[in-house]
Amino acid sequence: MEKKEPKLHMQYRKDQKGTNLSVLGYGCMRFTKKYGKIVFEKAEREVMTAIRRGVNYFDTAYIYPGSEECLGKILEKNGCRDRVYIATKLPHYLIKSREGMEKCFQTQLKRLRTDHVDYYLMHMLTDIATWERLKGLGIQEWIQEKLDSGQIRNIGFSYHGNAEMFCRLADAYPWNFCQIQYNYMDENTQAGRKGLLYAAEKGLPVIVMEPLRGGRLVNLLPQEAKEAIEKAGQTPAGLAFRWLWDQPQVTVVLSGMNSRQMVKENTVMAAGSHPGMVGEEEQELIRQVKELINGKVKIGCTGCGYCMPCPHGVDIPACFRSYNMRYTESKFNGLREYFMCTTMKKNPCNASLCVKCGKCEKHCPQSLPIRQNLELVVKELETPVYKAACQVKRFIKL
Repeated sequence: MEKKEPKLHMQYRKDQKGTNLSVLGYGCMRFTKKYGKIVFEKAEREVMTAIRRGVNYFDTAYIYPGSEECLGKILEKNGCRDRVYIATKLPHYLIKSREGMEKCFQTQLKRLRTDHVDYYLMHMLTDIATWERLKGLGIQEWIQEKLDSGQIRNIGFSYHGNAEMFCRLADAYPWNFCQIQYNYMDENTQAGRKGLLYAAEKGLPVIVMEPLRGGRLVNLLPQEAKEAIEKAGQTPAGLAFRWLWDQPQVTVVLSGMNSRQMVKENTVMAAGSHPGMVGEEEQELIRQVKELINGKVKIGCTGCGYCMPCPHGVDIPACFRSYNMRYTESKFNGLREYFMCTTMKKNPCNASLCVKCGKCEKHCPQSLPIRQNLELVVKELETPVYKAACQVKRFIKL
């Protein structure tokens, strides 16, 4: 029998229309998968735990495989659609006409098993030129129709890029909200603090994605940074979340939670959050951690997966994660991670499969020189030891 969840006083911040949104949002991109499919029962337990503990903002997207369908099924099965706010996204880069917009949106409503989307975003809107292209397709008229009918309740955009272009996009349309990558390592990159403050001045609620940089601010911290955080009585995730919730301009912080333990830990932290919670000692700790990270990490990949799938089978995020681990942890750990996550698979996905087609770089939110970085991965991880292990793998297979 399901244990009754303890009463938590989740913290909420208001959107543009005065709606209370939980300061912790549920990012649905990282539901656990097995054999390429989301494990529904596990995702259901995690989502329902979050709802019972006060989380009411759930973020998904058209291009997250199986995510919209899974979320819609969970909410319908448990009769709790009216207890949450769904955010999903239009993949404008796939849209060629107004009819295409409508077809995509109707597919999303069907997947989500709902008649409306509470927060609808232009997914990864990159620049003014892209917005002008969409305007030429009739996006503004289409949005207005959806707002008037109530099928869309709030319209916004998600963004990866520099602060200057973010500010221009924020001015390009009367948006209801926006979503940016923001964390203590991206304070002065991406839209950054400048973009955050600009949005707040315009009255735009800000949804924060990548608070842990794809888990990097937890799993790939240098050992010295982990020790400094532990000595201060903190956890890596807690430090990152507290830094964000300390800022009143942040409305919701998304977390890609994929275990009940993670849900419980994060909701407890959210319940105890408030602006101004970070003192000078903690700010100094963050400055120290940033210096340690910047001295170790070589490739600024967040693991978002927008570069995927590679047409030649390279698992780009796994390659970069392993490469960074070589420097943040040890050469052995980096090599082990690389071998286990790319080469031991049925269909190897290691960096040397790259043919330098460049397709990945067109979609990278961080504008990383992916092809060049993959060359570094091959040079430093596909060592004689690695090649010998590959031979052993082939022998065992035979």
